[in-house]
Formats: sequence, C-alpha cells, structure tokens
Amino acid sequence: MSATTRNSAEAVLEIQDLGVTFATDHGPVRAVDGVSLSISPGRVLAVVGESGSGKTVTARTVLGLLPETAVSQGAVVLRTRDGSGSNEILRLSDEQLRAVRGRDVAMVFQEASTALNPVFTIGWQIAEGLRAHEKLSKKEARARAIEVLGRVGIPDPEERVDYYPHQLSGGQKQRVMIAMALSLNPGLIVADEPTTALDVTVQAEILDLLRKLRDDFGIAILLITHNMGVVADLADDVAVMYQGELVEQAPVAELFANPREQYTKDLLGAVLRLGDRSIRTRARDAVPDGDSAAGSARGEVLVAAQGLEIQYPGRLGRPGFLAVRGVDFEIAAGEVYSLVGESGSGKSTIGRAIAGLTAATGGSLRVLGHEMVGLKERRFRAARRDIGFVFQDPASSFNPLLTIADNVAEPLVVHRIARNPAAARKRVDELLEAVQLPRSYGDRFPHELSGGQRQRASLARGLALDPKLLIADEPTSALDVSVQARVLELFAELQRELGFASLFITHDLAVVDALADRVGVLYHGELVEVGSCAEVLRAPTHPYTQRLLASLPVPDPAEQAVRREAARRTREVPGA
Repeated sequence: MSATTRNSAEAVLEIQDLGVTFATDHGPVRAVDGVSLSISPGRVLAVVGESGSGKTVTARTVLGLLPETAVSQGAVVLRTRDGSGSNEILRLSDEQLRAVRGRDVAMVFQEASTALNPVFTIGWQIAEGLRAHEKLSKKEARARAIEVLGRVGIPDPEERVDYYPHQLSGGQKQRVMIAMALSLNPGLIVADEPTTALDVTVQAEILDLLRKLRDDFGIAILLITHNMGVVADLADDVAVMYQGELVEQAPVAELFANPREQYTKDLLGAVLRLGDRSIRTRARDAVPDGDSAAGSARGEVLVAAQGLEIQYPGRLGRPGFLAVRGVDFEIAAGEVYSLVGESGSGKSTIGRAIAGLTAATGGSLRVLGHEMVGLKERRFRAARRDIGFVFQDPASSFNPLLTIADNVAEPLVVHRIARNPAAARKRVDELLEAVQLPRSYGDRFPHELSGGQRQRASLARGLALDPKLLIADEPTSALDVSVQARVLELFAELQRELGFASLFITHDLAVVDALADRVGVLYHGELVEVGSCAEVLRAPTHPYTQRLLASLPVPDPAEQAVRREAARRTREVPGA
C-alpha cells in the first residue's frame, strides 16, 4: 500500500483538500486547489510538476511558512515527533508553529548558500536551532552539532564545526542544511529541490544520505523536485501537480511504467537521456541548410588553450591556489564545446578567463586573436562585444529595478551601439521574438517572468551583439524538465541559425549529449578526457568519467537501482 493511501492513524503528515489563494494587485490567484496527500514513516513522497504548479507552496504550508498574503483552507495534520498526538498546522499561532518547526518537521532549502548565514560558523547555526527548543549549555549544543555533522558525513566534524559556510563546498553546505534539519530528530523532513545545483557525483552522495535517513531512522521525506532521475532513485511514491491541482499519484514504479494522465506522460517524455539526440535533430529540421550559418566543416579556431594555468593569489601569507593546470583545448567557429566536471573542477574559471573576467596566469590562452596571459584590460575591451554570456541564474544576473527590455539592451548601451535603452528597443523586440517571448514582455520586470522565461531573456541578452562566441554557464540547471527541453531546443536552433561558437558549461551529461559537438572532462583542474560525445559519453576511458556517468540518475526506477549499485563500486577514483 502506498503512502498516499495509508490511513491517517499511520501517517506522519495528512493533507486534506488543501487550497491556497494569494492576494495580488491583479486579484486573487489560486495557487493550490483541493490537494490531498499523506506520508507514512520511512517513506519518501516526491511531488513533481512545472514551475507554478503549486508543489513548493504545498510544501511550505506544512511548516506554516506562507506569506501574509496567502489564505489557506482545508487541513494539514502533522503528527508529533513522539507519535503521541498531532497538530493542525493551519490553526496554530506563530508561537506554536515555532515550536513545531525543527522538532516535528524540518526543511532542507534549495540553495544552501543563501539559506546559511555567512557571518556565523556552521556549528553556531546548528546550535542556535537546538537551544531554541531545548535548554542546553554552549558546550552541550556544540557537542550535539559535532555529532549531527558526523551523522551526515562531514569529514573531521570536530574541526569543521568552526568553519564558515564559504569554507565548504556546495555538497558539504547541503549536508550542513540536512544536519540542521536532523538536529532535533523530526519525524518529517521537507526537502525542496535539495540537489538542483549539485553536480551528479555530489548529488548521488546527497541522495544516498537521504536514503539512509529513511531506511535507518524511519524518517518520512516530502521531496520537491523537477529531476525525474532523482525521483526514480529515491522516491517510494509520486504525486504529480499541474496548475495547483493533483493530477496523478501512484507508487514510483507504477507511475513510470504506466502513467495515466497525458500531462504525466508529457513530463516523462521531456526528460533527456544519454543517447537522445532529438534536440539537435529538431534544430536541424527547423533551420533549412540554406539558412544555417553553422557549416559542417570545422571553422576558424576562436579559442585555443595550451598548457593553460589559472592561479588564484593567496591571502594573509597563504600560498596561491592553482585552479586550472596544464589544460589544452580548442573551440572552432560554429562549434558547441562542453566542459563538465564537479564543483571546483575549474570549468567556470576557464569560462571566466575566456571572457577576460579572470586572469590566465600561465601557459597560453588565445581568444579571438588575443593572448590572454598578461593581457591588459583596455586591449581586450573592444573584443568583448564578440563574446556573449548566459548566466546560470538570470534572477540574480538581471537588475530587478530595470525592465526586461532595459536589461536586454544593456550590452548595446555599454558598447555604444545605442544611446539608451529606448533607442535599442527595436533590436530588443527582435531579440525577444527570436527567443520566443512576446514583445510585450519587455515591459515586465524580472520577477514577473517564470524561470524559463527569464532564461530565454538571458539568452536574448547574450545574443544582443551578435557574438562570435557564447559562453553559457549552467544555463538550464535550475529549470523544470519541460522548460529545460524548450530552452535547449531554442538554444540549438539559434546556434544552428546564427552559427556562433559556444562554450557550454554544465554538470548534466544528458544535456551535453543533446547539444555538444565535443566534450572535455575536468577533474581537479586537469582535463582528463576529451573527444566527441560518442567517444566520451558512450566509451569513457578515464575512471573519473566512468564515475560521472555511473552517478547520473536515469528516469527508470528499476534501471536506476542497478546503476546505483554500479556507482557504489566506482565511487573511489583510482589515483585521485
């Protein structure tokens, strides 16, 4: 019997006919409409759906974290940690909710970097939550913090308890978030996109940790995610939401094997898998050969690195850090070259060095005819108009006080092609239409667009100057699968039509296979494998590349179980 059909006496959480309405300047918006769910101890319920489907609103309702503009109806019944009673979350006062949070239910937020306070140590932040609920001395709270850090696999917890968030990697910060959630041993953890920004190997470690919490401690997990591979790897049951309503729910194996609703079928169909080259096929069909600027023959070399080294200077008497060492690669006109690797492998550092935003300190790096090692900024300034940049998170890279049109026009104004944003509006309208956004969206502000719409606008800004080279740094990692598929199709179509070269930085190997002509694998600043997608992704020779591929979850529960066991056998990289 699935967690969604067990009776309320067994359930850690019971949601009955939940409705949430937000008051806005344009009238009330119904974000959640008639949702009913339940979760039993030791079960993982994944809630999936597009942005705006209501999944995060539903999750935040469980902790009473909705803003004052929200009005909720229905019932959200949460069992107490000791199982002796329950709380009706929608009827609790603010003081009562504070007592419930952490003790009976805890939340793991999507972005650990913003959820953790940068001015306090991680030990202090864990202890703060403990002392808010229990009478503990500083020494006792510190000991508990060390204990829980060890429980989530933080190495040397006695030392790292005094670390600040910036001293930890992305995966370690996410483990700290889980440690904070576990510190009071709640019966339910709400995990909102806990692996979205993580590389596949780190993601696999976090999923193993969540699985251990479920299996060893009987903790129930409400998982909010858009990654269907993560769902197949971790979930016991799945609930699919669309436009605020629950359209389908079933055990995970049943839902993947026999989805009933068309929306669920479309959602699963949008998931990219290794070997799926359909995006490139559709892009080729969408752009007739006569209109394509990307020729089949390899063109002029726009970027060439030989023995490239990039070192960050040390501070306070400490030695410098060599982030990139001895890297060789080339990017030709009209080519999509992808760099993959873990956080800290050097891929974003290389992208920034090509754009002249980080200094190349050794070897050689030639970009559009300029030698970047020792280059003076003023000599490269004019070449920057031939380089576009698409950032990972357009929500933070756009100025929130400017309209979308003004943001997209910014490169045109900076390079004095247009006097001001108003003078560039005609070009901006053309760019918005090219990325399949209505012209009227130019008058909106960034927060008024969805994640996929903002990323399209970011792509429009990157193409504003008709660049020869476009650097795309994790441009789809935070997007839902269906939105991601549309953005990638658009990218492939524009790249074929306009013929620009691209350095595509990502940790999603399926995206690489769908878009790239060639791929380079970075590990600890070194390029360990390079070749075509067929060579690298289907016949890898380096153990690290094999580990990356083994860590990639696939949207098939049965196949993923087999892959998970194989990944464990390749977890340690020989010679690393």
